Amino acid sequence: MISGELLRAAPKVLLHDHLDGGLRPGTVVELAREIGHRLPRTDAGELGEWFVESADSGSLERYLETFDHTVAVMQNAEAIKRVASECVQDLAADGVVYAEVRYAPEQHLTAGLTLEQVVDAVGEGFEHGMAVAERPIVARQLLTAMRHKARSREIAELAVAYRDAGVVGFDIAGAEAGYPPTRHLDAFEYLQRENAHFTIHAGEAFGLPSIWQAIQWCGADRLGHGVRIIDDITYDAAGEKAELGLLAAYVRDRRIPLEMCPSSNLQTGAAESIADHPIGMLTKLRFRVTVNTDNRLMSGTSMSRELTLLADAFDYGLADFRWFAINAMKSAFIPFDERLALIDGVIKPWYAEALAH
Repeated sequence: MISGELLRAAPKVLLHDHLDGGLRPGTVVELAREIGHRLPRTDAGELGEWFVESADSGSLERYLETFDHTVAVMQNAEAIKRVASECVQDLAADGVVYAEVRYAPEQHLTAGLTLEQVVDAVGEGFEHGMAVAERPIVARQLLTAMRHKARSREIAELAVAYRDAGVVGFDIAGAEAGYPPTRHLDAFEYLQRENAHFTIHAGEAFGLPSIWQAIQWCGADRLGHGVRIIDDITYDAAGEKAELGLLAAYVRDRRIPLEMCPSSNLQTGAAESIADHPIGMLTKLRFRVTVNTDNRLMSGTSMSRELTLLADAFDYGLADFRWFAINAMKSAFIPFDERLALIDGVIKPWYAEALAH
């Protein structure tokens, strides 16, 4: 058993975390009061419970309603800066040493902000958070376009414009079914021409065709979730030897990172329990697995909690958590020398010392 204190101290790397899914309940209450937004609960503790219960309800409508409230309180620059700063501070307190946090700028324009002002506000918040955090952390932005909207090329151009100002990549998110990534091919082809990085939400609620399109048509560097790649793996009659289909073999052979979010996947029905989650088998087969939080508020989670759940389900220990952290750091969208500096200067030394005791 690994103590909670040791687990929080362990350096962790987070690649898949939504800014509007990680607000502090108390902050939501205060910001809602300032703008007159009505919440389902006005007590911070009760509101936090409401977010998790709504996300756990099995109702897509209730799940989406949770984001209506967080996005509603993130419509002015000061609120966005506060949320971004607190996000970084919370991650650092949980032992995250590198984080790529994503959000959709187009969802924060109802009070008159421009796309650029939204990105600037998040950037200022991240800088403040890194400056005051209790532990060193590097936080970077991923700009997300909504797959049911038509602004992906515009958001892709925004990501490129801010590539030297804290934005390291691009993403598309939203309902997969009916909105394939190929609808946004223009954006992905533009990003490839600009030598830019991007990840695509794929293989979460929808199956192998979504993953195939994300990789082979769109050229994704990473897969957001990607849990359904398990559908392309079969076993012999004894249930011992795994046989990888062509797509699964390609993903593993090319070391395409899987941004796996165990608790979130339970809420969306991609897995019935942590023990049944494909992350166990994909880790065993040595896919490029990374562990992530997705929406910390809605899942009532943190990186330490996700690792604890995996330790309980699969008997993972510090050596496994080191592997997850290095996988994620190798897969980050920052330059190679910066990735290497965190791996060799922070992650490996801490785990070497911890494993020696």
